[in-house]
Amino acid sequence: MFARTLVAPALLAGLAFTSPAFAGECPAGQMRADATKPSTAAAKGVTDKVLAQIDLAGEKVALAGHMMRVRKLEVQPGGVVPWHSHGDRPALIYIMSGEIVEHASNCAVPILHKAGEVARETHATAHWWNNQGKVPVVLLSFDIQHDPNDHNM
Repeated sequence: MFARTLVAPALLAGLAFTSPAFAGECPAGQMRADATKPSTAAAKGVTDKVLAQIDLAGEKVALAGHMMRVRKLEVQPGGVVPWHSHGDRPALIYIMSGEIVEHASNCAVPILHKAGEVARETHATAHWWNNQGKVPVVLLSFDIQHDPNDHNM
């Protein structure tokens, strides 16, 4: 009986380490509307390469004018991903390596994202990111693009 009592919590603890990690979110008490004003900083030290994409008009979801994409972004030390919104471009960002800071419109403090985490970007997300570290940061962006002229990161 004692062994069973210890095995279940140990298994649950192990599952916690194997489930997907979500990037840091705005700390409790720091969420507020327009907490961070739009930044005018231009893109700096960042490359954005589309690795693959699917035109969703021909898929069962039939989203004409929408592309599902996977992109690789590399942000050099001191690099900036400029202010942008995800009003019609939801995304999941996987931090492959390094650490990067997000400045979100709805959070009064910067949010640190670390390698192995996933950041969620929804219609409510407007933000900019910067690499304050000494090594490049590599991100994989999985997004749904609606506007083909939207060149924001």
